[in-house]
Amino acid sequence: MPDTRTPAAELAVRAATRADETPLAELDRRCWSRLHSVQPPPSPPYAPFFDPAHLPVHYLVADVAGLGLAGYLRLVPATDLACNAHVRQIQGLVVDTAARRRGVARALLEAACARAREEGARRITLRVLGHNAPARRLYEAAGFAVEGVLPEEFLLDGEYVDDVLMGRRLAAA
Repeated sequence: MPDTRTPAAELAVRAATRADETPLAELDRRCWSRLHSVQPPPSPPYAPFFDPAHLPVHYLVADVAGLGLAGYLRLVPATDLACNAHVRQIQGLVVDTAARRRGVARALLEAACARAREEGARRITLRVLGHNAPARRLYEAAGFAVEGVLPEEFLLDGEYVDDVLMGRRLAAA
């Protein structure tokens, strides 16, 4: 398979800002899929993308030359417990269809791991739907391992779907 990744000079990952709200909301609606979402498809009136539980500081965004904002990743503490403060959790990774297979998701994952290390995290975790084979391959290639499976956790469009728990240790910076 040919290497279709975007050259590093054309791909920048940065922290989200309030100005990203509209493009992120549009990207999120455009990329909604039952492959990765247990929520119903978005429909008007749309809720704000940022709210008290979903702040710009929780998001990394990827800008691709010629495409603009092409993806995002949401990274948050796994829980509010002090004894769990060393764990960060990815709670969303979206890449625009036009930017897929260009290294955007991998760059977002690498940036998330770097940010988590900067914040003192030792582990990073995520959940992925069992039927989302492309995402599972991506996460495995990025060093995540399956740490648990909740069989038939969701009933989506008449089919039972597993919830797969994945994680990885973060090397010291």
